[in-house]
This record gives sequence, C-alpha cells and structure tokens, in this order.
Amino acid sequence: MLDIYFWTTPNGYKPLLFLEETGLPYKLVPIDIGAGDQFDPDFLKIAPNNRIPALVDHDPAGGGEPISIFESGAMLLYLAEKTGQFLPADLRGRHEVLQWLFWQMGGLGPMAGQNHHFAAYAPEKIPYAIDRYVKETGRLYAVLNKRLADREFVAGDYSIADMASYPWTVSHERQSQDLNDFPHLKRWFEAIAARPATERAYEKGKALNKNPTVSEDAKKFLFGQGPELIKS
Repeated sequence: MLDIYFWTTPNGYKPLLFLEETGLPYKLVPIDIGAGDQFDPDFLKIAPNNRIPALVDHDPAGGGEPISIFESGAMLLYLAEKTGQFLPADLRGRHEVLQWLFWQMGGLGPMAGQNHHFAAYAPEKIPYAIDRYVKETGRLYAVLNKRLADREFVAGDYSIADMASYPWTVSHERQSQDLNDFPHLKRWFEAIAARPATERAYEKGKALNKNPTVSEDAKKFLFGQGPELIKS
C-alpha cells in the first residue's frame, strides 16, 4: 500500500496519473495547503520542503522499513522503477524520458507557476513580471510543441515525462496560452485528457477539493513564506 500526500495542484496530480494507469493500491492523504497542513511536523518528516505531493511506500522492493519520497519528479521515477512501467529499460530510451522529466521539473513547472502567481495572486500587478513569465511559458510550450511534431508522446511511448508535463498544461488559459497556437501540443493534450486514468485522477481530486479558490487566509500559507514556519 502507498500513502499519497496530495492536494489539487499540478504537481499533486502527477503521481495520481501514474497510479491510476497502473492500478497500484494507494490511499490519498489530504494535505490542505491553504489551511497550512504542509507545516505539520508529521508531514515535514516525510516532506522536509513543506510541499506536496509526497509518498510513503509501506511495501518497498526488497522489504524492510517504509520508504518516504518527496518531490514529484522523484516520486514518478520511484514508481516507474518499482513497477517497471512508463520508463524504458534500455539506456537511450531511459535517458530520453529522464531529460524531459527534468525539463519539466526545472522549466515548465517553475515558469508556469510564476506565471500563475504574478497574473492571478500577486497583490500588485507588475507588468514586467507578468510579461516575462507569460512569454517564457509560451516559449516552453513551443519547445514541447516542436518536440511532439513527429511523435505521439514526449519520448515516443506514453511515459512519466508526459505525466509530469500534462498537469502543468491543464491551466493553459490561466497562463495566457492558446493551444491552437501549438497544434502538436494540443493533439497530445487532448489524447492524455481522454485517457480513462487521467479522468479518474482528476475526478478524485475534484471530489476532495470542491472549492479550489485561494482565500486571503490561505495566501499566508502559500505565498511569502519565511523560515519561521519551518519548526526546528
């Protein structure tokens, strides 16, 4: 059994996509980041960066004590290695997937996240910041679109690289991106959205968080955090 510490963010959905594809048994453990659950000392033992998602595998390969993993990319890699699915075993195929997994972790996720923040949540609308992150998000969409011009998925077959990137394109309208400008990405997006596992994952998230708006009280836990919230 796997415990998945989850909330309805793009990173949160990544392991759900994997688990719904494979049918591995898991339990969702809600971590309401708008209420500050991510700073609970018990959660910080699993996820010291006070971010979701995280997992605990109570039945790791080889037995022994449970294994905890934080960081969504590390979780996808762990699950792929645990199951032998969605990550090629051959050297070239494996690293084709991994470089695009890290591309998402280092590029698409952080840049789209800053796009969300300055466009929707920042108390002051800063045109330079909004323009910078909208343009960079568009550049990354163009990179992904070009990559998908001659292949169905990011690394050929559906893989953890696709599971990492897809959730960050779900909010394309909020990011001021028109998928019609990226026809290969649009085809890829629609194909993943139509997968039964994707539909199940997002249904579970919506059932858990019925009001995904960010209140003023929630913003103190989500933005502008300092070291004082991390208990020693």
